[in-house]
Amino acid sequence: MAFQRIVRALLFGVLLGASAAHADDMQQANALLKAGHYPQALEHVNRLIAAKPQDPQARFLKGLILTEQGDTKDAIEVFQKLTQDYPDLPEPYNNLAVIYAGQGQYERARTELEKSIRTHSSYATAYENLGDVYARLASRAYDKALQLDSSNSTAQSKLMLVRSLVGAGPQPVATVAGKVAKPVEVAAAPPSPAPTPAPAQPEPEAKSPPAVAAAAEKPPAPESAPKPAADPRSEVLAAVDAWASAWSSRDVDAYLAHYAPDFETPRGEPRSAWEKLRRSRIAGPKSIAVEIKSPEVTRVSDTAARVTFHQVYRSDRFSGSSNKTLDMVKIDGRWMIRQERVGG
Repeated sequence: MAFQRIVRALLFGVLLGASAAHADDMQQANALLKAGHYPQALEHVNRLIAAKPQDPQARFLKGLILTEQGDTKDAIEVFQKLTQDYPDLPEPYNNLAVIYAGQGQYERARTELEKSIRTHSSYATAYENLGDVYARLASRAYDKALQLDSSNSTAQSKLMLVRSLVGAGPQPVATVAGKVAKPVEVAAAPPSPAPTPAPAQPEPEAKSPPAVAAAAEKPPAPESAPKPAADPRSEVLAAVDAWASAWSSRDVDAYLAHYAPDFETPRGEPRSAWEKLRRSRIAGPKSIAVEIKSPEVTRVSDTAARVTFHQVYRSDRFSGSSNKTLDMVKIDGRWMIRQERVGG
């Protein structure tokens, strides 16, 4: 995701005064980190910290290693302690914000980024991350608005735009938002001219029955303005986004609730066996982040649609990406997954 911009080096000011030997040790630890040798890198940096307990570079590097390992709790502790001991450094605040954003704690992320900017008013990375966090908060607000009123075409358009900005929504292929039609005013018919009486012995004027006369004199009521129809593509994308959010938050019950009662399991196994396997795989990792990129919706019918997208999966155990297709079906007003395929 765009807001996951971890800073990997402290500002140049904290490097001053470092010995050549210390700099060499830091370079070795950095090399181990870049190579993905996290246990060795952590062991190396712990030795540096043991020699110089207050060294901000070594402690910052330890926070990075712990973040890469998925040990977010310990990483948060390291970065928080750095902000206390070195409150003028913007990078620890930024990296705290990235961790909080990855956990969906966008308000906390916003607070840390604002602190980062206050320490360094020209810190571009923090500004960019703050913009992405605001976009995430806006996405949640628009999504809630649509849950309360699915016909809100303005919120649909804004949600699509925000998703495209943060990379979790459609590319600019999209739908035209419907406009609210104005009420149609129906003018009353002009009264018919009175019949011209015959010159000789005019017949008595026929009187309409009271009920008929009242109906004839009463002008037609104005027609109600039709409500704009909800955009099915936006509804489908909102359902896919909610599915990915439930997966990322490791809410297994909410995740499984997105699958239709007649869901076709990948290998034809019983639904109960498939659900048991999914529960173990979602509950096992300490953290999960699922990102949906470039989704495209193909409408099959009023109650069926197909969504294709690129899925990026990250956890403390595994990271990978793949193309995926979801066959969706609308049941009792909800879009649910009937079939899920990897690779197209």
